[in-house]
Amino acid sequence: MPLLQVRDFPPEIYEVISHEAKRENRTIAQQTVVLIKRGLGSEVSNQERRRILLDEMKKRDIPEEVKKIDHVKWIREDRDR
Repeated sequence: MPLLQVRDFPPEIYEVISHEAKRENRTIAQQTVVLIKRGLGSEVSNQERRRILLDEMKKRDIPEEVKKIDHVKWIREDRDR
């Protein structure tokens, strides 16, 4: 993965990125990538990313025996231990 180092970065911008990263539960590096993507116009919105993920999940071929599993029963058994 490429490494990007920025020298003489303005402290006030760093503080804003740091604050936004905490608010979004991201690292400063992750938040910086998101902001750069947004600035370049290549960011996918959270809503669009969720839609893509749900579409991929719907395309999965789930075997019939897995569909018949009673998940509630398993959870109840686990909680009762």
